[in-house]
Amino acid sequence: MDERIRLRLDVSYDGKDFSGWAPQPTRRTVAGVLMQTLDLVLGAGTATGLTVAGRTDAGVHATGQVCHLDLPAAVWREHEGRLLRRLARLLPPDVRVRAMTEVPADFDARFSATFRRYEYRVTDAPWGAEPLRRGDTLAWPKPLDLAALNASAAGLVGEHDFAAYCRRKENATTLREVTRLDWRRDPDGILVATVQADAFCQNMVRSLVGAMLVAGDGRRPVQWPAGLLTRRERSSEVTVAPAHGLALVEVGYPADPAEYARRAEETRRLRVPVAEG
Repeated sequence: MDERIRLRLDVSYDGKDFSGWAPQPTRRTVAGVLMQTLDLVLGAGTATGLTVAGRTDAGVHATGQVCHLDLPAAVWREHEGRLLRRLARLLPPDVRVRAMTEVPADFDARFSATFRRYEYRVTDAPWGAEPLRRGDTLAWPKPLDLAALNASAAGLVGEHDFAAYCRRKENATTLREVTRLDWRRDPDGILVATVQADAFCQNMVRSLVGAMLVAGDGRRPVQWPAGLLTRRERSSEVTVAPAHGLALVEVGYPADPAEYARRAEETRRLRVPVAEG
């Protein structure tokens, strides 16, 4: 059998015209477009095992997505010096592969990850979102109080059962550890939520944002989002924030490559991460 090597791909995309990451036979997806382009460059079926860190939903963006795939070593040696530029020419402009790096065979983009970090952008300006940022910034119709947003976020940090904020998957846990959740207001007035956790269940980030926004504009008390953590089923009171404000900005991995396999084994034992959106 030909020797195969594993590549880490760092990927960015504008999620507007994608039906999420995961391949779907009749829909345009990031994974589908990426594999079609790799097949065109390298030959059909040459790249195998495409695995992503976070399967973003339709409309969600990424500036720091990570995935891995396997190639015959001989093919990689032949193409490595020019593959990135060839992909840049052939991929559509709403998806970019920014780096391709050879990694150990036990690197797993999904299970070796130690955290995923998302950002959600909101404007409460009375005129709405700036036209050039309307594709990645939610226009909120009421003034938002930064202190209230951060007060509502504080109660959501830590390890909790986020069943109230997740679309439940059969045989999948909703226990997650949120290691960072805070808001800032940038100099241009945009409010940005940073949400980091070991993993997320489906719709979790957008549901958390939706709950915090109604606390931030005064329609709910700041304690309300954390109070929902007592629920063991998804709460119908929580509105999922629109997809276009959300972007996956970073995926973390162990600093020592020797830890990739141990981390992957630990993650598989604890839970099977599912999609975020």
